[in-house]
Amino acid sequence: MDIRSTLFLCCLFFLNISLSQDLIIIESSEYAIVLKKDSLKRLQHVYFGSKASNLNEYRSIDKQLRYEVKDAADLPNHVYTPSGTWNTSEPALQILHSDGNPSTELEYKQHIKKNLGDGVSLLTVTLVDPIYKTEVLLFYKVYHEENVFEQWSTIKNNEVQAIELKKYASANLYFRNNDFFLTQYHGAWGSEMQPETHLLTSGIKVLDSKLGTRSNLYAPPNFILSLDGIAKEDTGKVLLASLAWSGNYRFDFEKDRFNNLRLIAGANNFAAEYKLGANQIFETPHFIYTYSEKGKNQASINMQRWSRKYRIHEGEGDRLTLLNNWEATHFNFNEKKIVALIDQAKEIGIDVFLLDDGWFGNKYPRNNDRAGLGDWEVNQNKLPNGLSNLTKKANKRGVKFGIWIEPEMVNPKSELYENHLDWVIRQPNRKEYYYRNQLVLDLSNPEVQNHVFGVFDNLFIENSNISFVKWDANSIIYNAYSEYLARNKLPQSHLYYEYVKGLYKVLERVREKYPKVPIMLCSGGGGRVDYGALQYFTEFWPSDNTNALDRIFMHWEYSHFYPAIAMSSHVTNWNKESSIKFRVDVASIGKLGFDIEIDKLSEEEKEFCKQALLNYKSLQKSIWHGDMYRLQDPYENPIASIQYVNQEKTSSVVFSFLISQRFQTFYSNEPILFKGLDPKKIYEIEEINLFHREITEINQEATYSGEYLMKFGFNPIVTDKRKSVVLKINEITL
Repeated sequence: MDIRSTLFLCCLFFLNISLSQDLIIIESSEYAIVLKKDSLKRLQHVYFGSKASNLNEYRSIDKQLRYEVKDAADLPNHVYTPSGTWNTSEPALQILHSDGNPSTELEYKQHIKKNLGDGVSLLTVTLVDPIYKTEVLLFYKVYHEENVFEQWSTIKNNEVQAIELKKYASANLYFRNNDFFLTQYHGAWGSEMQPETHLLTSGIKVLDSKLGTRSNLYAPPNFILSLDGIAKEDTGKVLLASLAWSGNYRFDFEKDRFNNLRLIAGANNFAAEYKLGANQIFETPHFIYTYSEKGKNQASINMQRWSRKYRIHEGEGDRLTLLNNWEATHFNFNEKKIVALIDQAKEIGIDVFLLDDGWFGNKYPRNNDRAGLGDWEVNQNKLPNGLSNLTKKANKRGVKFGIWIEPEMVNPKSELYENHLDWVIRQPNRKEYYYRNQLVLDLSNPEVQNHVFGVFDNLFIENSNISFVKWDANSIIYNAYSEYLARNKLPQSHLYYEYVKGLYKVLERVREKYPKVPIMLCSGGGGRVDYGALQYFTEFWPSDNTNALDRIFMHWEYSHFYPAIAMSSHVTNWNKESSIKFRVDVASIGKLGFDIEIDKLSEEEKEFCKQALLNYKSLQKSIWHGDMYRLQDPYENPIASIQYVNQEKTSSVVFSFLISQRFQTFYSNEPILFKGLDPKKIYEIEEINLFHREITEINQEATYSGEYLMKFGFNPIVTDKRKSVVLKINEITL
């Protein structure tokens, strides 16, 4: 190395040290967050966006900002806005100190950056109250290649007596853009993930949940924020965000007097003030987001890649196809009926049979949803030979066996309720209110945690051949009150937080002992879908609504945040007007399964399902581990179209569905532009999932370059006679 190169590297080294003294730079492969300390030791957000090629250019950003207004002391872009003193905005942190002082000040102390390996880094920023010595640590975890950021905070009480946390956000971001459009989601049972987009105006917009558990039943903890105009699939600036928390959440969007946006995200502080003892540390939920200046599709690819690699349990592994008995039998079954369904699973090549609700309870038999929940003993009338006999019969037929449980909940008509009333979340002096005829067990109580873990553990101790578990949670929290907290002289406002922490403790024990067991996260449908829980689950149940047409729209929205490998998607008899082909094709855009009586299908329908399963298994690498592209929006077009491309770009599959027959003379005339292919590769296109004796209208002898398919497109010829079309695209070597 010559002297000039050495001097250049030395200058770079000292430049980086100089920058680190007054700037904190948080970078992914394409984007950056820049923080800067001011003269009062307050840490400010000064930049969020595309990263600079020259680190020194970050230095001058704050010189262009004019947030210090004469006769005003407040600071809108603080990294973690405290309540009281100079702040007049919505706070990220609100503390009542032990002497009754309701204000907090936070000064920058230090920051430390660590390389965690595998393309991940962690920046820890320490802020301290100069008088009360309250210590706040802000964590910025960066997944470099995926352009995903994960933020959370911890709060340490360094006073000699307890303090009360009245608000405790996970993240406090600041955006300087021309305008801001928020896409939020709402719904209810059977109508999950309905989007609504609107311009954010001056003032505060709040999204939150107060349901305790099943907390995203009416509004999931996800949103899309478009900056400088509404982002499209392939253009625009967009932030996709999700709170990894299975309890109450709150997002504050405050457009300030500078027309910039303050975002505060975290657990909901409603009825959840937390008393923090001396030297105790409180950790907030983790806030996860990705940013893209290439539109929503790239942002969702970022999130899906991150999810599979770092968060979903076994996200880069395989999955099992299921046959569930619920819609075939509901609560009305016996051993003979279940064995017949297992035979049907074997007949068409399904991996595992799942026995759903209704298999337990003797004093209060589980013949409907009004009794038996909590009494996890096999119902002797329905299954006199127990579960072990069923597992043996399934395994003998080459089919795995799975089971449904709902261990967090209890019916008032149960032995568990009679024997352990103190384990139930209920107010002793009030009328009990029920959701689906049940109440929630108090997971803030370690005894209850042991019980819930025991429900899972005992199943495997008694039936070692169980290969799959569906974990349900059907009730929200009414009459929030914990006898355990009262007995231990702890505030009732701790319940919402401690319930979720207790749930995670149970799930950690489950995964420590049973790391490889596939577990589906179900909550009366999409009532609990978040990355806090999904680190313990292999998949989730998006909705109890399995109408194929509705599922297209739900899948479209869920796909912004979650990968297909995690979305259980079953063929059922909802909307029998749709053909079995249409229903199977729609279910194949997620993690395929079945929930029907296969013996009631015609021989042609059975044969189609069998072949479609084989086709699906040949496409798993693309669907489960490839990139997803939303090609045609069902909200704007009569045809919805979705594509998956494997990482090598050698194989792809495109699903197209007719969702509207209005103006049908026009809907099949235009080709659809494919995405994600290698422009230089040559591909052939085969139509698969053809029904009995159906002949494709696609020319399967032709070949196309990736450039042609992405620039000029391809017409799948969707018509009222071809309402779903599945195209398999493979590279060919000339």
